[in-house]
Amino acid sequence: MKKFGFRLMTLLLVACGNTAPTDTVESLVAHPDRLREIEQQCADDYAKMGAAECNAASEARHRLFIGNGPQYTPPKEAPKF
Repeated sequence: MKKFGFRLMTLLLVACGNTAPTDTVESLVAHPDRLREIEQQCADDYAKMGAAECNAASEARHRLFIGNGPQYTPPKEAPKF
């Protein structure tokens, strides 16, 4: 029983360990060099990087390319041909 408790306690401590911090979209937009690095790592080994990191890099690239400008709104009147 003591061995089981020790193993359980060890497992709980390992599970509570710190995880590697992920870059946010805003931090990647502010640091394009880091963005390129993350994109290359995602291209090389997506499974190792994880979806959250690669999706953040994708969104950051989108914001850099497209920007946060005004959205398209169609005219109220239909065009006359």
